[in-house]
Amino acid sequence: MKFKLHIRQTLEKLLAQEDTDGDKKITVDDKGPKCFLLENETGNSVAIEGTYHLSNLLQELALSKKENTDFAEINLDHIIENPVDRISRKIKDLYWNGLTRTIDADGIRKILEDDKIENTISYLYVPFGDEMVFDYFKKLETTNSKLKVEQLPKNISPEYVLSLNEKPGILALALQIKDNEISGVPFVVPGGRFNEMYGWDSYFIAKGLLIDNKTELALGIAENFKYQIDHYGKILNANRSYYLTRTQPPLYTSLIRDVLEKSNSEIFWIERHLKTAIKEYQTVWMEEGKRLTANGLNRYKAEGIGLPFEVEEGHFDDILEQFAPKHNLSTREFEKKYLRREINEPELDKYFTHDRSMRESGHDTTNRLVAICANLNTVAINSLLYKYETDIAYLIENYFKKEFQYDEHISYSSNYWSSKANSRKEKVNQLCWNAENGIYLDYNFVTEQQHFFDAATTFYPLWAKISTPEQAEILVKNTLPKFKMKGGIAGSTKEAIANLGKNSPVRQWDYPFGWAPHQMLLWEGLLNYNFNDEVQEMVYRWLWLITRNAVDYNGTIPEKFDLEISSHKIFAEYGNVGTEFNYITEEGFGWMNASYQYGLTILREDLKQKLSDLVDPDELFLNN
Repeated sequence: MKFKLHIRQTLEKLLAQEDTDGDKKITVDDKGPKCFLLENETGNSVAIEGTYHLSNLLQELALSKKENTDFAEINLDHIIENPVDRISRKIKDLYWNGLTRTIDADGIRKILEDDKIENTISYLYVPFGDEMVFDYFKKLETTNSKLKVEQLPKNISPEYVLSLNEKPGILALALQIKDNEISGVPFVVPGGRFNEMYGWDSYFIAKGLLIDNKTELALGIAENFKYQIDHYGKILNANRSYYLTRTQPPLYTSLIRDVLEKSNSEIFWIERHLKTAIKEYQTVWMEEGKRLTANGLNRYKAEGIGLPFEVEEGHFDDILEQFAPKHNLSTREFEKKYLRREINEPELDKYFTHDRSMRESGHDTTNRLVAICANLNTVAINSLLYKYETDIAYLIENYFKKEFQYDEHISYSSNYWSSKANSRKEKVNQLCWNAENGIYLDYNFVTEQQHFFDAATTFYPLWAKISTPEQAEILVKNTLPKFKMKGGIAGSTKEAIANLGKNSPVRQWDYPFGWAPHQMLLWEGLLNYNFNDEVQEMVYRWLWLITRNAVDYNGTIPEKFDLEISSHKIFAEYGNVGTEFNYITEEGFGWMNASYQYGLTILREDLKQKLSDLVDPDELFLNN
């Protein structure tokens, strides 16, 4: 049923009555009557009742208002739509579009309008050697007085990257030629202040895109991964100048395989991406002394100098204040001199090596990795690289008749990669598996001891298929309950935080916070080992939390949740992206969107109905 309304007047009247806290949303926190009489131009009326239906009305009015017409038809079916269908439909039809970007003549403005950089000039950096891209953007520069295009040198040192902090900017991504027109290869950003292409976010986003049949966007992410490896030497933390020395968790081969499941990619496409994935594996991860350690396992080890540029002023004051008095300087003055390398502090350099490495891991930040990350063979990175090795073996065996010509001199067999994977699996289970506690722990290769901190990364070996059936049974039956909360698994156990002491800082990747990547990797791991009842429960818990939050808070889809209070209202470092908008979110949040769509592909139909009814998971899974 459709209702023709005067959009602006209805919107203003609705807000005046129901938005009692003035935040341009209708939520459970508002104290209005929660009943609004909707009247059309012919005098017919219908009552809209309850927070959820009223917030849906607000959202639909806001979308219609963008059309700049006085009158428009509102579909009442969308107002009373069940929440699961509505969230999934909005993700597919609205949010992915809102998060899609290109770096080209049409898309550059949206990329450059960003609150991270306060310069009057917006810098765009183009990699050395890509003359087509450089010529394209230099021509674009002549049409935009605020745009400055510069080409990077062939060899990029940490000192050079530090110098770019005086004029930070965006890094160019891949261009394509279609119908004799040059355009940017599209990618999808996480959302909110994250208005660029992020490394591991992009993989989880791509899973959601493939589910929603937006294959071209997923292919665009793969092309931009390839471009970054070929031109910047790695898949970047994000395509900004200050991330040139930092990569992120490697998920490129997983993306290649996911794409192949959803598309009929030609063998040429597989060949060029497989070559680039092998190149990344060898040059980013397997150079001894960098991210490869003497025991054959890997670590995160970002390069760079000084403080990570992306953090706000004052974030590291507790660390800097330990060194400033020694030089008779204020904290701010010491910071400036340290960044200019006028002061030499090796211990501080070491601290920031660990800090940047922690950020490279994607877990920024966690007490598990602070001041120690570069000394750890983490469970996470070695699970991911085991998956690389098994993926490469699979692709060679199934698409290249067990032998792949990498270049004119080197040919790889699938057995070669399977052997590498088996060796890594053996080492992970030898060094990282703690049989006494039934958990995988990071291994400190400096002290040659396990690093005791119970983290959600213990479930990565289920996803990568490193665990034996016996280990999987222990992880699921004994360890998972320690992480499980009403709305999913937390980043660590409560006990891990308690063991740190009362004064330890609250960090967003630890207890009690819940993140989409941890849930998605856990679900896939449970499916790998046929824990079918457990995966239904864990999917339901997470989707219930997203749905409950969206119903109560005007469709909000946040970056993360506080699982202790089952809420997006987070008072920890960096706040919570995806929660600030007027009337309607048109983006959601990238990997949260993807987790919802992925979860729905797993969840049984009877549980989907209970999800629409918002049945409390603790009541539903009382005996679990």
